[in-house]
Amino acid sequence: MTAKPRSFHAVIGSGIIFFQIAFTSTYGGEPAAWKVAKAPLMTRWAKEVGPANALPEYPRPQLVRTEWLNLNGLWDYAIAPDSISNLPPFSGSILVPFPLESALSGVMTNLDEHSKLWYHRSFSVPDSWRQQRVRLHFGAVNWRCQVWVDGRFIGQHQGGYDAFTFDITDVLRWSGTEEISVCVTDPTEGDQPRGKLSRKPEGIFYTSASGIWQTVWLEPVPQVCIDRLKAVPDLDAKTLRLLVAVNNLSDNLRVEVVASAAGKEIARAAGLANTELILPLPSPHVWTPDDPFLYDLKVTLVDADKTLDSVSSYFGMRKISLQKDGQGFTRMALNDQCVFEIGTLDQGYWPDGIYTAPTDEALRSDIEFLKQAGFNLTRKHVKVEPDRWYYWCDKLGLLVWQDMPSGNNATMDGRRDFENELLHMVDGLENHPSIIVWVLFNEGWGQHDTEPLVQWLKELDPSRLVDDASGWTDMQVGDLIDMHSYPDPDSPAPEPHRAAVLGEFGGLGLSVEGHTWSPHCWGYVMLAGQSELAERYARALKHVWRLHDLSGLSAAVYTQTADVETECNGLQTYDRAVAKIAPAFLLAANRGASSGPPMKVVLADALFGRADWKYSTNTPADNWYQPAFDVSAWKQGTGGFGSVGTPGIYVNTAWDTADIWLRREFTLKTEDLSGIKLQIFHDEDVEVYLNGVLAVKLSGFITDYDDFEISKAAATVLQPGRNTIAVHCHQTTGGQGIDVGILVPASLP
Repeated sequence: MTAKPRSFHAVIGSGIIFFQIAFTSTYGGEPAAWKVAKAPLMTRWAKEVGPANALPEYPRPQLVRTEWLNLNGLWDYAIAPDSISNLPPFSGSILVPFPLESALSGVMTNLDEHSKLWYHRSFSVPDSWRQQRVRLHFGAVNWRCQVWVDGRFIGQHQGGYDAFTFDITDVLRWSGTEEISVCVTDPTEGDQPRGKLSRKPEGIFYTSASGIWQTVWLEPVPQVCIDRLKAVPDLDAKTLRLLVAVNNLSDNLRVEVVASAAGKEIARAAGLANTELILPLPSPHVWTPDDPFLYDLKVTLVDADKTLDSVSSYFGMRKISLQKDGQGFTRMALNDQCVFEIGTLDQGYWPDGIYTAPTDEALRSDIEFLKQAGFNLTRKHVKVEPDRWYYWCDKLGLLVWQDMPSGNNATMDGRRDFENELLHMVDGLENHPSIIVWVLFNEGWGQHDTEPLVQWLKELDPSRLVDDASGWTDMQVGDLIDMHSYPDPDSPAPEPHRAAVLGEFGGLGLSVEGHTWSPHCWGYVMLAGQSELAERYARALKHVWRLHDLSGLSAAVYTQTADVETECNGLQTYDRAVAKIAPAFLLAANRGASSGPPMKVVLADALFGRADWKYSTNTPADNWYQPAFDVSAWKQGTGGFGSVGTPGIYVNTAWDTADIWLRREFTLKTEDLSGIKLQIFHDEDVEVYLNGVLAVKLSGFITDYDDFEISKAAATVLQPGRNTIAVHCHQTTGGQGIDVGILVPASLP
């Protein structure tokens, strides 16, 4: 039987020659006893982790060769004073690639700023590699490291988030075992990009992750080989622009490129190496979160008729841009279609692995949860993940805003480190179709030279949008104007050339017994139970959709995917054992199940702007609601009216009497009035008149703004030009508030 052809991106790791090697120790024969340490909380995947299967998956899904050797597993380790410059006696075994402070490393101890962390292991190179070059790859090491092979220094690297490589061919003995030694220093609290890592974790800062924290591996490559692919989808031109970078600049080198889907060739191109090729795709199948279609890519390097190298990859055809919608709002558009992006803040921490997910299944599980819950976006918050995390976002269909990990950037050296790691982040991740936004700074942390850095970033990658600063200090550059609003959502005003986004909101906290890192839990608002959390979430998302429809909000990011240490405002517990809100419930709220058709604001309430009213707390004449009534003696105030602390209302003008009467004029143009609604918060009884005719009468109180149909009689008296609205609210006890707005159906593109 002939097997059916399978898509490359469906089987990464299954068709690759993988050399698993046993750990041997040069220092003392058998390795020291090792076992997983016990963190305050562990995931269900921790029991699957051991020296023989520490992240065995192929680590580089977008540049795949058939042979490789995984160096994850047990290494010797020692922590020595900073003054020690030679390999010290080892203390025991550490499980790579889990950071020193993690339970899965087996060590779970801190590295202070005056100490070095030393690693060592032995390995054997397959004899079949003798005629090739051997490269040693590190996925990421935090933060500064030096590397020796067989006692010879081969290089150093500085930066905690980017992959780096050494050619070790010329130092190998090629007989018996080889040895690798690595020395790491990690200031953590120094002037380095570090995100939220801290030696003194508390609040929004978390446990350090020092040392090797992504896969270490070996790869044989030809003398002349493919070093890098740069793939840029051009949906307007219906092409893929592809640069195949080769480690030789000879004019004789050519590359052949074939794109396929489900084993069937779709397109091909050929041309010189180290120059951009154009791969035509006359009928491109676009990539979207609902249909994350990926093309397979085969790239072959040839010299005359001789094949020198071949790699496999994949790509997605998608476009991210800004465009105006039918209401004139500037919005984010995916493939030229306005898409409302609803996502979570995703910090990428694990109780047992800290920066490193215990397994690839665990890494994938967060993305699957978000997809099931109806999110189409995640903001990867001040951390860069291993390549496989972005692969799962590509394959499963999740848009990504990628933050640059923050640092203090207080010194010139610190700023150079920040900018160097920013360059490496973009270079390392730019082929992933899921990534649509680069976030330069978060909340002003280490913010500097914003304008030139945004310009540089746009020139470096013109195919994506740039957020100059998520929250706080906007410098009016880039593609997005981004605000943070806790706990309730809000929206900045869209601009002609920038889309309005809500980079963080929510933070609704819930502690789940048996699934917390510490007895001390916090959130921006702590709630008593899952039903209360679900109700509050639904209310927040209803407001988010209103902001989308009425204020031009283009994206909203909820804090957060999962709890992190003492921060208990995740939609999942830190161990990913409990979904605090059922995914089906989240799906309905996130998709705007209760938001109704798109509307626009005719008269703003406090949710969507500022409206000034004439008001009185003294009983007026009986005809107070008629259009001709004289209100010149009434006071003026901005809605809403009420007492501060009343749940659900935005109070701009204090009201503490039993009754209040409000009046103002509003203007209608040529709006469709067939679906006109009043948006009202009332505590308690309220009656609303339009042009002197009763439009709605409501009793009791509500705890959130809601929309109400108006009476047929009131609808008939509305007219183009000036109209009047009059409101009376009466309350008896407890909190109080009144706010009213007018909405009409929005015209859509």
